[in-house]
Amino acid sequence: MKLTVFFEGPFWIGVVEDTEHGRLKACRHVFGSEPKDTEVLQFVDSLMMPLIERVTQGTKNAQEPLRRINPKRLARRAAMEMTKRGISTQSQEALRLDYESRKKERACHSREQREALQEKKRSIRIQKRKAKHRGR
Repeated sequence: MKLTVFFEGPFWIGVVEDTEHGRLKACRHVFGSEPKDTEVLQFVDSLMMPLIERVTQGTKNAQEPLRRINPKRLARRAAMEMTKRGISTQSQEALRLDYESRKKERACHSREQREALQEKKRSIRIQKRKAKHRGR
């Protein structure tokens, strides 16, 4: 699991990337102003896991198998990761897929609500017509 915090436009954004069973799932959290270390720690402790569990879509992850890495090389890689800006293409794809699936769910839900409201208005109209016909 990897958390990347970066500045995009007027906001600071955190992207969580999780690799599970060869699939990469990513989610995005907007911090707003520059987050302090305590805010990031609080996000990691309490908000990150429910956020990543909500993600339903993911992409195939083409990663090299894990093997023992020299500690000096690992330190150099960590320093390079710290200087690298932004998020990976795979995580952008996972974010896009998740966004599209939530968009479809939201559209379906709003369509059902709209149809229910129209049906309710139609039944009220019919009741008023019947009452008028009866002379009430």
